[in-house]
Amino acid sequence: QVQLVESGGGLVQAGGSLRLSCAASGRTFSNYAMGWFRQAPGKEREFVAVINWSGNSTYYADSVKGRLTISRDNAENTVYLQMNSLKPEDTAVYYCAASPYFSGRYYDTQALYDYWGQGTQVTVSS
Repeated sequence: QVQLVESGGGLVQAGGSLRLSCAASGRTFSNYAMGWFRQAPGKEREFVAVINWSGNSTYYADSVKGRLTISRDNAENTVYLQMNSLKPEDTAVYYCAASPYFSGRYYDTQALYDYWGQGTQVTVSS
């Protein structure tokens, strides 16, 4: 089992920044690729970003490229999502998730993520 706890969400004005954190406990953190997903009101949950076990490979959704950056600290068992130039359409509940797989083809497939956090709310005002 891997337990994931997100933090760092909040209310920010458009153009502002936030940094989300996801602290992991349980099984060896460095064995898992870590992803961020989000779910806006009335919409399905969607992929945001993923980082591989060592932190040297990442993928992003087109809608966040150049604005959001995923990183991880295996010594601290934590994955981060630095969010810059935020837009109202970034408003959502953000979830971190852990997967034993890292694939350039299926990285956004939610079924491949075994463990999920409870989510943290990000609200961007216009």
